[in-house]
Amino acid sequence: MNDDLAIKHIDQSLHNDDLAPLPHDKRTWTWFEIFNVWSNDIQSLFGYTLAATLFISYGLSGTSVFAGIILAGFIVMVLVNLSGKPSVRYGIPYPVMARASMGVRGANFPALVRGIVAIFWYGVQTYFASTAVALLLRSVFDISGGATFLGMTTVDWISYTFVALFQVLLFLRGIIWITRFLNWAGPLVYLVMVILLVLIWMEAGSGLPHEVDRIFAGSGTYAGGPVAAFFAVVGTMVAYFAAVVINYGDFSRFVKSDGHMRLGNFLGLPVGLAFFSFLALFITAGTAVIFGETLTNPVDIVGKVDNLLLTVVAAITFFVATVGINLVANFIPPSYDLANLSPGRISARTGGFIAAFIAFFIGGLWIAVISKMGIAGFVDTLGALLAPLYGIMIVDYYLIRRQQLDVQDLFSADPAGKYYFDKGWNKKAMLAFVLAAIFSVASVWTPALQALSGFAWLIGAFIGGLLHYLLMRKAVSPLSAAGSV
Repeated sequence: MNDDLAIKHIDQSLHNDDLAPLPHDKRTWTWFEIFNVWSNDIQSLFGYTLAATLFISYGLSGTSVFAGIILAGFIVMVLVNLSGKPSVRYGIPYPVMARASMGVRGANFPALVRGIVAIFWYGVQTYFASTAVALLLRSVFDISGGATFLGMTTVDWISYTFVALFQVLLFLRGIIWITRFLNWAGPLVYLVMVILLVLIWMEAGSGLPHEVDRIFAGSGTYAGGPVAAFFAVVGTMVAYFAAVVINYGDFSRFVKSDGHMRLGNFLGLPVGLAFFSFLALFITAGTAVIFGETLTNPVDIVGKVDNLLLTVVAAITFFVATVGINLVANFIPPSYDLANLSPGRISARTGGFIAAFIAFFIGGLWIAVISKMGIAGFVDTLGALLAPLYGIMIVDYYLIRRQQLDVQDLFSADPAGKYYFDKGWNKKAMLAFVLAAIFSVASVWTPALQALSGFAWLIGAFIGGLLHYLLMRKAVSPLSAAGSV
């Protein structure tokens, strides 16, 4: 493969330094950085709450939930290996990769949709991180909440504003600082969770095995039956990672090799997800024994443990973990996506400011509005919207383009270019997205399709990819599909 990825003819409407292919000598990530991306994603406060909720919401046995979560980990691993490979090869972020299937102008649409979803996640995760800061303030300074606005007290709003500003400042330090942040945050969170588990276990005593047995037995109350419940667990966990799955190239472009990426994905996803879910199960079971209620938010758990030192350490640790993955998964992607709208005017830095500004208001509405639909419904809806874009991108690269891209044409507005299509838009890909998205989102909210809600992401990705293949298989000949670095 030619190592020269420099764009020869720069079109300012399609190119800036943030979107340009990353040279091989600038790629410093190994499997450890990738592992910590997933560790922080899984360890976030929202991730813990989702994992704990799955053990008690679907009426399945604990063994079945474990199996479903691990299966989801393997599925996501395969998905990101597929979406990450072209960016390892060509050094391009997702918005540029999308130009191959959607057109050099049409790529603005999926990038914008992905950016909007990421901004939603960014606001929500900012709120969850702020709960750790609020716990820290209340514990250390022994202060009450104060007046309430939109479901949050004065202390909550102070904490939320602090987290929002902290993330922007860290973002401004650049990817090297963010990488260092993730590399020590990931292992530290696991250490704190193990300590929390030991304390909970000691306090719960002989009651813990009974509660674990109760959770493992399952209630069998899911309306669709155990098989549907199992796949609903799998589907929801896959949907949780949907935002990262589609734009995984934004991270894999920093990795030295495909081998490093695959090893990091394996250790971080099925292995890391299994270990984290084990901790979440036993800690959640312990809360039911000790406090008489099942607590699914680590902040609530730590707040009830009568140990100030643990409270301080855990609050800081979960804050760090949630902020770390929020920057990588939900801040950097929309920064690229917004920059892709007008590269000559919007840098990734400017895009980050825009994303942070919008997300601040979204996070503030989490308690008042968004959370009312429930965590699973929220996750499934966003996943269903993004799913067709993933299917289209993967089918286009592996089946239509046969893993060959012309990087020069990805940055060219020449009507003769491979990815110009109709005035820069691939209308066939747009049609495939719209039809697939309508069905996948409807499967979450339409009562007649409710049994398919847990499969919304998989359905959307499959239909989107299938329609794209059927519409494009004759439009791109094998000769024109081939390209060069």
